[in-house]
Amino acid sequence: MGWVGKAAPPGSLGDPVLRSSPNPVVVRPAEYRSALRNPLMGFRPELGPQAFQHEYASLVRQYIRWNQIEDAESDGEDRIRSVCNKAWHGLAEANIKVIPRVYLHWSGESEKYWPADLRAGDYTSPTFRNRLLRLVGRLGACWDQDPRVGYVEMGLIGKWGEQHDPVVSGELQQILGRAFTEAFKNRKVMVRHPWDFKEFHFGIHWDSFAHVDQMNTHGAAIEALGPRWKTSPIGGEVAYDWGQYRRQPGNDPDDTLSDPGHCTHLINTIRRLHANHLGWVSDYSQDRQSSRVGAEEVQRALGYRLVVDEVTFPSRWTRGLPASVGIQLRNLGSTPFYENWPLEVSLLEPESRRVVWGADCSGADLRQCLPGDQWDDRQGIYRVAAIPIRFQCEFSLPQDVPIGRYFLAVAILDPAGRQPGARFSTVQYFKGGRHPIGQMGVETDPGRTDMDGVHFDDPGSDRSLHYIA
Repeated sequence: MGWVGKAAPPGSLGDPVLRSSPNPVVVRPAEYRSALRNPLMGFRPELGPQAFQHEYASLVRQYIRWNQIEDAESDGEDRIRSVCNKAWHGLAEANIKVIPRVYLHWSGESEKYWPADLRAGDYTSPTFRNRLLRLVGRLGACWDQDPRVGYVEMGLIGKWGEQHDPVVSGELQQILGRAFTEAFKNRKVMVRHPWDFKEFHFGIHWDSFAHVDQMNTHGAAIEALGPRWKTSPIGGEVAYDWGQYRRQPGNDPDDTLSDPGHCTHLINTIRRLHANHLGWVSDYSQDRQSSRVGAEEVQRALGYRLVVDEVTFPSRWTRGLPASVGIQLRNLGSTPFYENWPLEVSLLEPESRRVVWGADCSGADLRQCLPGDQWDDRQGIYRVAAIPIRFQCEFSLPQDVPIGRYFLAVAILDPAGRQPGARFSTVQYFKGGRHPIGQMGVETDPGRTDMDGVHFDDPGSDRSLHYIA
């Protein structure tokens, strides 16, 4: 699928620098209405072959037994890295990031995975706690700057690492809270229950998301955290194996997504709690059209959705002299983009679409683009609308950029390899992750500045994005 460019109506943001520039251009790109497979958000299946075939998955979760990565005190960080490198093979090429959770106990007595030199079931001895702290530090050393890691679920305590049976004591919350805060400076940490670890401002993974039996407990408690979602992700999974799940969220993933009542309930909960990603419901039948329709609506609601409202730029650039590009964005999703990834402005050669020059928009922080707040279930809108955020990007074009006519483009770069990693919700898109905005000239008159007649690619179907691990 593709689009052909059409000129935007004239207008101006009124910036004095742009107003004084020769022939300023104002472009208001059309919004891309379909869902996008963007990183660090959306449907989140378990790590496995099916995740690579999922139409939306850019996040996967992996359960890791403690004794897989450390079975004796003599084991070092090299074992953690070896296990992860084997399990995470191919993630970077697929633009997928992992949410790991280390656990000690699954459910039955035979499913306990303490290291061989520790006593199974022991959560309290000094020996256990010393090893626990050592492990957390090593996980931070291995994962905190690994671009394959999206977020980290704390896990470790209780069945399935869900921090119940047993619950995490107040003393252990302090120990683990401090340890994870110290170990993870770059990756967001998530805990199971919104009433635990309150002073540490971790994210939450609610593992029965939107379940009717927990709306007044977990749902209300997450909502009571107030602005926590602005800096920490809310995620989890939709459960289909206990209580009155058939009432809400439905019988199974297909029922949740294809039944209007279930799907609306899920989306309302996502919007109200500002949810970023969800699993289990991700296991819907991709060959079932009714499920795919609902899945697209859920994917549009989850995470961030950055719309380009307006871009302003000079039609002609002079090498060695300052030039200014204004970019106005709105977030129509439910959460911020939690990473400070570079916002790039570039010039593309029109025929080959090759990047001739590019630079980061200094000072632009996409985390500032917040969605709306105070979701109204009845009207299906945020009562407090998303505020447009405008970044003013100042550049000086190098002398070695050839004279000629170019497409001016914008992109969001994954710092891992500085490749385009996320997409804006605009139809003006080229395969590979850059968004052409308009035409301009270097030391020459471009002749035209609109994109009329230029063929755009479909951002929703492009699977070429990747990062470098």
